[in-house]
Amino acid sequence: MNRNYFDLSGRVAIVTGASGGLGVQMAKALASQGANIVVCARRLEKCQEVADEIASEFGVETLAIRCDITSTENVEAMVDEVLAKFGRIDILINNAGTGAVAPAEDITDEQFGGEMQIDLFGTFRVARACAKKAMIPARYGRIINIASMYGLVGNKVAGSAPYHAAKGGVVNLTRALAAEWGKYGITVNSICPGYFYTPLTRETLDSDFFQANARTMIPEERYGEEGELDTAAIFLASPASSYVTGVQLPVDGGYTCM
Repeated sequence: MNRNYFDLSGRVAIVTGASGGLGVQMAKALASQGANIVVCARRLEKCQEVADEIASEFGVETLAIRCDITSTENVEAMVDEVLAKFGRIDILINNAGTGAVAPAEDITDEQFGGEMQIDLFGTFRVARACAKKAMIPARYGRIINIASMYGLVGNKVAGSAPYHAAKGGVVNLTRALAAEWGKYGITVNSICPGYFYTPLTRETLDSDFFQANARTMIPEERYGEEGELDTAAIFLASPASSYVTGVQLPVDGGYTCM
């Protein structure tokens, strides 16, 4: 038995929403284990910067692709381009997402629908294309959907009903796809992050209000730091997780245990 449990050498991983923040961190985590990385997001210039940085730092092959996950045509073309270059897709991290924040009574139809199109339907579109074109024929795949602790619980801190609904949908979509595609050697799991520092969240998380909430609601009394999602992503992407599927893995400092 190969005891190098987390070796991803030669594997090809697509990471959506990888032009910044947690997507970049998880892409680098997989690259650190030898995976070739496809960086996808709506901003091609940022994708190329990330792809070049990963290739330089880790010596793996990379590919930058502009992809809007609300477009089936974009998603299908992206998967075709990956297969044309690498001939395989082993790992998918469905990370692209958004978040509408407002009191539920003020949320518009457009905000609710947009959240579903990106966070839920977008996740399905990419998973469907990767499974149909690459993973089912190969009888192997690792799909990791980035949900949220807010897909498991409600909150009183910031009104975000569409986000809760969409991420809750991702959680049960994960279970449904795991049940359906397990016979093809495809595992489907989700990571449910808590509050993590990124360039976009730092100002909000450092506010007095959120700091007080962290001390009350998070058993570890702090936010997640850079790198603390990496091992969860590596494990679920690796051959070592071959008998783990349909799981929701909170990485939240204990927020959802209370």
